[in-house]
Amino acid sequence: MKRFFTGLTDPGLLRSVNQDDYYIDPHGRFFVVADGMGGHAGGQEASRIATQAIQSHLNEHWDSLEPSKALLEKAFLKANQAILQDQTKHPERSDMGTTAVTMLLRQDQPWCAHIGDSRLYRLRGAKLQQITEDHTWVARAMRLGDITPDQARIHPWRHILSKCLGREDLRQVDVQQFDLQPNDRLLLCSDGLTEELSDGIIATHLKTIRACDRAALALVNAAKDKGGRDNITVVIVAFDDGSDEPTAAW
Repeated sequence: MKRFFTGLTDPGLLRSVNQDDYYIDPHGRFFVVADGMGGHAGGQEASRIATQAIQSHLNEHWDSLEPSKALLEKAFLKANQAILQDQTKHPERSDMGTTAVTMLLRQDQPWCAHIGDSRLYRLRGAKLQQITEDHTWVARAMRLGDITPDQARIHPWRHILSKCLGREDLRQVDVQQFDLQPNDRLLLCSDGLTEELSDGIIATHLKTIRACDRAALALVNAAKDKGGRDNITVVIVAFDDGSDEPTAAW
């Protein structure tokens, strides 16, 4: 399947500093989105360090015999260690951390890894499915049936993370394989997008605007129109059989 991809990040309307970061492998092999926290300098550094560490490890070991699951796990643990080392060197950033989500396509098999509430979605036809599961207090409460999805969207504890990079106690990374079909679209994003837009609105933009760069811009602008209270980052990957990326709507 031919791949088309793009990425876009925006500080939003209320934040003076963009603590998000993303990386797109020039060959379309893997994609990373990170959303930092811990003050202006801390959040920026945490997401930058994580993105750099993940892409460096994947590049260095891409052609190894190591299974993709182990490759992703080690990339995230390397990122965690890199942030911890920076915290030691710079005590003023000791509380910094970051979420991260990474998708790779290796030996024609798609895998993803994530920490925190940055997400991976798959659009297939008209159906948008969240592939990752948020590491947050509200996500756990929903799984237990304590709150509804509508309650979760406005819950005062919805930003409380149960996992992030930059913590000594991180031992396990969520890694999973998923399937892809021709004409699927993937969206990696920070919570600056999902805080403002419902899954239905996200799906509408992804399925009606076929050109990746236009869809990314439309999603960012829609989130800003809804308030843009946080930094917004989107990476879109489209899998098509055609020889050229379509520019018309679906």
